[in-house]
Amino acid sequence: MLSATGIRKQFGDLAILKGVDIAVAKGEVVSIVGASGAGKSTLLHILGTLDEPDSGSIRIKGQEVTQLKGNALANFRNEHIGFVFQFHHLLPEFTALENICIPGWIGNKSKQVVEAKALELLKILDLTDRKDHKPAQLSGGEQQRIAVARSLINEPAIVFADEPTGNLDSLHAQELHQLFFDLRQQLGQTFLIVTHNEALANLSDRKLLMKDGLMVS
Repeated sequence: MLSATGIRKQFGDLAILKGVDIAVAKGEVVSIVGASGAGKSTLLHILGTLDEPDSGSIRIKGQEVTQLKGNALANFRNEHIGFVFQFHHLLPEFTALENICIPGWIGNKSKQVVEAKALELLKILDLTDRKDHKPAQLSGGEQQRIAVARSLINEPAIVFADEPTGNLDSLHAQELHQLFFDLRQQLGQTFLIVTHNEALANLSDRKLLMKDGLMVS
């Protein structure tokens, strides 16, 4: 599903990534842990095509994504990659349903098809009764679950999650942890998660440790 080799990234004289290799199989839930500054989020953003490596290869579903530029890269990202961040980044003027639909609409998919998929996801996440609520009317846990649904609307090959429970209390964090595994079970979804939450990391199929810009385990 995902294979990356020799990923390097430097900012000025500071080497952030020093030749990282990583592979994630379809349907895996893999967590990356490590101290702040180890390069975890930088790696995730590069693998998710939000940033470019200085060197290295990244293949997602067989496509060498470092060769894509401009609209081709943006289209590939929207179609095949989902994102969940620490902060949900929902658009406040749109309802929960509309927020979920936005990546599908950007991809020029049928409005009716996208809305039907969004309603299906709301049902899986037990949020159907919140579909017409705007973000300010939702709890923090509900907002983050809506963000997860948004990441899934285009049925991506992989979802990248960067500290997804970092802004949640322990109860809502535990619920979100379970949601990732429920979605893997129900949808066969693949997740790569950067986290400081040891409970989430220990639940994962694999826990990878980064230290000083390298994958050490």
